[in-house]
Amino acid sequence: MQAQTHCPAQLQGALPARPRHATAPVAPTLLKRLGGAGPRYTSYPTADRFVEAFGESDYIQALRQRRTIGAQGAGSLSLYVHIPFCESLCYYCACNKVITRHHERADRYLDHLAREIELQTAHLGRQPVSQLHLGGGSPTFLDDAQSSRLMGMLEEAFVFLPEAERSIEVDPRTVDATRLGHLAALGFNRISLGVQDFDPRVQAAIHRVQPLALVEHLMAAARNLGFASINLDLIHGLPRQTVASFDRTLEEVSRLRPDRIALYAYAHLPERFKAQRRIATEELPGPSERAQMLAHAIARLGSEGYVYIGMDHFALPDDALAVARRQGRLHRNFQGYSTHADCDVVGLGVSAIGNVGATYSQNAKSLDDYYDHLSRGRLPVERGLALTRDDLLRRAVIMAIMCQGKVDFAAIGQAHLVSFVDRFAPELAALGPLVADGLVRLRDHDLEVTETGWFFVRNIAMVFDGYLQADRRREHYSRLV
Repeated sequence: MQAQTHCPAQLQGALPARPRHATAPVAPTLLKRLGGAGPRYTSYPTADRFVEAFGESDYIQALRQRRTIGAQGAGSLSLYVHIPFCESLCYYCACNKVITRHHERADRYLDHLAREIELQTAHLGRQPVSQLHLGGGSPTFLDDAQSSRLMGMLEEAFVFLPEAERSIEVDPRTVDATRLGHLAALGFNRISLGVQDFDPRVQAAIHRVQPLALVEHLMAAARNLGFASINLDLIHGLPRQTVASFDRTLEEVSRLRPDRIALYAYAHLPERFKAQRRIATEELPGPSERAQMLAHAIARLGSEGYVYIGMDHFALPDDALAVARRQGRLHRNFQGYSTHADCDVVGLGVSAIGNVGATYSQNAKSLDDYYDHLSRGRLPVERGLALTRDDLLRRAVIMAIMCQGKVDFAAIGQAHLVSFVDRFAPELAALGPLVADGLVRLRDHDLEVTETGWFFVRNIAMVFDGYLQADRRREHYSRLV
């Protein structure tokens, strides 16, 4: 459809202001040269390092330790709930999903989810929660009754703090203003709308057709309902995208003025994700055009007043993420960047990942296996990792780079009882090319990510990744930029 060039009256009055924010220019040549593949570091070690030797008994021990510490004043929890169902297949998608139009299948899933919650809380107790995120798949595959049932289960099992952040991923094709109102009534205060691209040709190529007007009206409804934050997900590098076509999408996004924008790089891995085989490889933009596309997006969003948070994320200056970045309070977990203090994450549902204490765990990835574990009264944990002292040390360094953009050698050394400069001498030497590119400032007592370097924090973090440096496996990761 033809792009609209006006704002509906109900949306126009609620749009956030447009303060200008200076964003460091990023040369397309630099983006192309450093735009290989690498981890996203929602955790360290990354999920591909999990092992099957870590199982249910290890996870139960972590839950029980958390419960003991909780009695002495441990922090609140973050909950992640995975809803795997989608009504239709998006060709680019690499998420764990089940394509079906039979919504009654969600009832059986909720039955097992209730059992998993019961088993988890038997060891964990009724803990306070400051953050909830529903991901998928498509959480809005659930109808109103199913959503109400899910939230009832969670609120009975956990203590949601009054200020808790409750976010949900929304497929715009599955909701209307009335359904958004129901989500608001359930306590959800943040939504993320999957857009990817507004160009009809691109939408057809990825099998995800959703008119601009649909997203526009949903955003207006969400603002009228008082949602605290609206995020739009975009992807660059999709089939049929050009610099000019993606600029038209960015023009509409700028007009709609979401509080946050997630701009991901498409990773074409058809050998791993069957759905991507339906994408015509010859229709994908080449490396040079991808780099130009991203460089232009960075410049445009910066000129529109958006602050680059890091790792593909932009936010308006008064958004909580932007404020946390300015104040050095950013954190990172399996849901991405967060304003919440470093807290344990309990994952619920098929393929869900959790982080309790010094452990990571992941549930069974198939519905049949997930159901089988729970039908036998067992937690569905199939793999995970107990972190070593070296893991914890390197995690602290990598998260400091990803979140604060600065590593204080003395502070890290004192916290982990090491001499930072001695322990990381090879890594500090390996930073040389990134220092020469103007991405890092390296001093005797610390290292600091430059303004341009923020766009390459994954490259910088990778230098300190002990596993990655040992085996150099990168081909199965997403693109760095």
